[in-house]
Parts: sequence; structure tokens; C-alpha cells
Amino acid sequence: MKRFVFLAIAALFALLTCSCTPLNPDDAGRNNNPYKSLSLTTRQAEFVTGGQAFSLSFLEQVQKESDKDFVISPLSMQFLLGMILDGARNNTADQICNTLGYGKGEVAEINKYCRAMLDQLPSLDKATKLSIANAIIVDEGWPLLSSYKKDVDKYYDAKVSNLDFSKTKESADKINKWCSDHTEGLIPKILDETDPNMLAYLLNALYFKSKWSSPFVKSLSGEENFTYAGGKVDKVKMMKAERSMDYCKSDVFEAVRLPYGNGAFSMTVLRPAKGSTVTDVINSLQKKGLDSVLGTMRERTVNLWLPTFETKFHIKLNDILSAMGMPDAFNPEAADFTKMSEYALCLSFVNQDAVIKVDEEGTEAAAISSAGMYKNTSVQMPEMPVVFHADVPFLYLITESSTGAILFAGRFGGR
Repeated sequence: MKRFVFLAIAALFALLTCSCTPLNPDDAGRNNNPYKSLSLTTRQAEFVTGGQAFSLSFLEQVQKESDKDFVISPLSMQFLLGMILDGARNNTADQICNTLGYGKGEVAEINKYCRAMLDQLPSLDKATKLSIANAIIVDEGWPLLSSYKKDVDKYYDAKVSNLDFSKTKESADKINKWCSDHTEGLIPKILDETDPNMLAYLLNALYFKSKWSSPFVKSLSGEENFTYAGGKVDKVKMMKAERSMDYCKSDVFEAVRLPYGNGAFSMTVLRPAKGSTVTDVINSLQKKGLDSVLGTMRERTVNLWLPTFETKFHIKLNDILSAMGMPDAFNPEAADFTKMSEYALCLSFVNQDAVIKVDEEGTEAAAISSAGMYKNTSVQMPEMPVVFHADVPFLYLITESSTGAILFAGRFGGR
């Protein structure tokens, strides 16, 4: 019996010793940061497909619009449009739902989907910092409906605060500080000054920073040829690696997937095939769906060259979102945002500012999606709060409400 106990203790000691001394330190990191996936209802999982359709359509429109490098955040725009949707009614709401890739009348389900994403995305990977913030800044003295404020707080954690938009520089500075604070300084400014004609500014901030699961070796990086769209060839800094990674190929493009951290997030790089363009790649994804890429990848040994790069981008999206299916939101004769406020007229603008930095260690990216809601000045300006201080002798009555019958009456004079 003693021998059995001794052997059991020895075996336990050996097991503990082995578990405390992994062969590969990276494995220990992965064990402390296991892969996690989103937990969604069946209906919410269907919204992922709708969200992908919106993202690819958004990408297509920006590709048509921009003749330079760009970076956008479809997810940030989804959160912003979700908050705008909560204030919309009738055809305005239907158009926003359809633009987002969902069906008419799906407002409640869209809210729940955004809430699930807001709750789960930031905690999927300990090696990734992902933060999502929402805010609505309202001109002082112009109220939003309490029901609207309750919804955006419940589903988007969007806090409603007030500024005096007539103090144009001062209030813009405070909005810009919010943007800087929630993007780690990557986007320090979106406004030069506020517009007193605005009822509210709606804001979403999305910040992402993560390291590659397998970082690139800096000493291997070097200058290599890069051929631009017009045929010009120039030198750019390329990161280099040869290792196993997910890969797929079609007639239009080939693609690799580079995971971050525990694999909960990754970058997929799609290179057009000879004779194809980035526009062709986007069109192919729209026809076949993103799953046609992600679902067909398999592990291959890849000799990879990838540029280090930094891109900053600003775009006004009024025309793009109108073309995608929601023109009424920008039309003062057609917009209906009375679920937000009786003083809400129509959208003045929807903008997105975004930044991305990619190097040997990983990626840092941020986006601010912003919208301005015009005031409906044809509606009588809200009355200022009445000041009533019962600080002198006063009379009081206790009455029955339906008849006004006085049950009690009195005077209070402080003594």
C-alpha cells in the first residue's frame, strides 16, 4: 500500500512538473488564451450573413468612390446606423433595415444582435484589445425622447449628453476629445466646429489592436518591387515569412489568412489573379459570398511577402448610403425620425474616419463613424424649464382628480 501511495505521488509530481514546463512557451500562452467564438441565436447568426452583404456592398461603393488607398469599418457603420434606426419610423426605418441587409421591421432583432456583438467581441481574445463605444451629443435645450434614450442605452451603451452647439469651437473640442480618447489618439479630430442647426451628433468609435499569432521576423523585412494599378513599379517595405497558413485560390484571386492572438480575429489578404482587379475580387465576393473564401481555405505552406503600411481615410457617405438604399434619411421632405425626437428633421451627414497600421508585430486600427441630425425648426422651440421655488408662504390643495373636489386645503408659511 505504501509503495502504491509513493508511486501515485511520484506520478502526480511528474505530471505537475511536465505541465509547468511546456516544450514551447507559445503553447503556454495559447493555453491561457483559448480560442473563443461568438455565441449567437439562430436569428442572430442569420444576421451575420446580412451584415456581410452590407459590408461587401459598402466596400464596393467606397472602391468606386475612392481613387486612393482606403480603410473603412463596416462594423462601426452598422453600430451607427443601428442607433439611427432606433429613431426612425415608417419608410425611413424600412430603408435603413434593408440597407443593413435585414428585412423590414427587424429593428428589435437588429438591436439584440448589436448588443450581442457589443458584449462578446471585446472578450474573444486576451491578446487583442477591442473596444466599442457609442455616444449621442445633443444641443442643449433640445430634448430627445426618453424612450429613444432608453433604447440606445440598453442596446448600444450610448450615453446621451448635452453641449451648447452655439459655442461652436468649445463643443467641437469636447466631441473631438471623445473621439481621441476612444481611439487611443489615432483619430484626434473629426470636427472643426459644431453647427447650431444640428439637433445631435451620433458617434461610434471602434478600436482594434492585436499581435499576429506568428509575428514576422523584422530582420527578414526588406525593400521589394511593388506594381501599382497604373503599371508603375516602385520599392516598398515587405514583411516576409514561409510557414503554414490557410490558403485558397480561384480564377479571380488567391487568399491567405493571418490569425491574431488566439485566432478569434484574423486578417484575410486577397490578391487579384493575373488579369483581374480589386473590383473583380469584390464582385466575386458579392456573387458567391464571403463564405466562398473562408469556407474553402485549407492549410498550405506559403512563401508570403506582405507590405507594412499605414492608411488614413476620411469619407462622407451621404451619396453612398443613399445609393445603397436609404435616400429618405437625408431628405427633409421624406425623413421620419420622430422616434428620436419631435425636433429631429433629417440626417445632415454621415462620415467615417479610419486609420490602420500594419507591421511585423501586428495591427492597430480605429474608426469613428459619425452622423449629424438636423433640427426641425418648423416645430416650436421647446420651452425652457419653469423655475418654481416654494421659498415663500404658499397655499396647497388636496383634490380628487376626476372631479376636482377639494379634500384638504391649507397654507404653509414656515411656522
